[in-house]
Amino acid sequence: MMPLCVFLAILYKICQVLAAHKTSSVIQESGIKIAKVGENVTITCVCQDDAVTFLSWYQQSLGGKPNIISTRMKHSPEADIYAQYKDRFKVLVEGKKEYLKITNLSLSDSGTYYCGVLVFNAIEFGQGVFLHVKSPATSIGSAIDQPTLKPLRLGDSLNLTCTVEAEPCAGELNLYWFRHGASQSTVMYPSEGHVCADISQETPHRRNCTLNLAIKSVSSADAGIYYCALASCGEIIFGNGTKVEIAGSPVLVYLLSAALGGSFIVLFVLAFIMCKLRKNLCSVCKAGAVPHQTCTVSDAVSQDADSLHYAALSLKRSSKQHRQEENLDNICVYSRVKSRKV
Repeated sequence: MMPLCVFLAILYKICQVLAAHKTSSVIQESGIKIAKVGENVTITCVCQDDAVTFLSWYQQSLGGKPNIISTRMKHSPEADIYAQYKDRFKVLVEGKKEYLKITNLSLSDSGTYYCGVLVFNAIEFGQGVFLHVKSPATSIGSAIDQPTLKPLRLGDSLNLTCTVEAEPCAGELNLYWFRHGASQSTVMYPSEGHVCADISQETPHRRNCTLNLAIKSVSSADAGIYYCALASCGEIIFGNGTKVEIAGSPVLVYLLSAALGGSFIVLFVLAFIMCKLRKNLCSVCKAGAVPHQTCTVSDAVSQDADSLHYAALSLKRSSKQHRQEENLDNICVYSRVKSRKV
């Protein structure tokens, strides 16, 4: 019973690993893409599912809702671009690849761009890429402090703290966490907001803000570079980033795979041994290596133990017959009587 439980537990873990690496219908760039004001940028999306009927592009600004940029039928070479994006946005198609080209970038183009596909009345999105449009000269005076490296083990908790000393402008000040290189969404919205306080009474216009990030039980998908960013007055300023390394994840996958393979081998060997033993027992029984009555009784009992009835027979034999049968083995006669209960 114990080996079976261990085998099922290992199989469950392997299924979780396979499910985490399940192939998506849409593949697009992820992480952070940096460009300057006035430059051109191209974002790539690949559709690899024949069941897809429509492909669309979306833009989501920080803290805002997704806005649809364009829509295209899969087998159509042209895409319908919505009015507010027609001037500088263009969709190019090349086989299964679709490109979103943005010309003459402005600060308002900063945001997350998603490629979405319609499959059987369900919309599936790519991971999304965050486009950071940098201004040649920033109007925000700030200093962002965050740790450089954070090594962790599989299952540990991740706790990051970002401290920002900023001189806010007339607009609202917001702090965000971004992750680059992780196999998850780029923009992270912490459950708890940032905390700000004046640095001193002498400089009330400068504030010191802190933003924390906590992730319980990290996995290999959480590895990457985490950036703390300040968004204010239409501009976004990034910190230097914290590299999060997760140790032990590949070893665990290899061990689980090896254990599963070993379990299959053990089960196959056990099944082969049981089959050989069963064949040997049957051949011994048929060859008469055991008394005939033993085989007969075993077969009868295995068929219907409740239907067996035994009767003792009393035979009168002459002395002549008794002498003829002295050299013979005892003969047992069994009768199976089936009775029907009323």
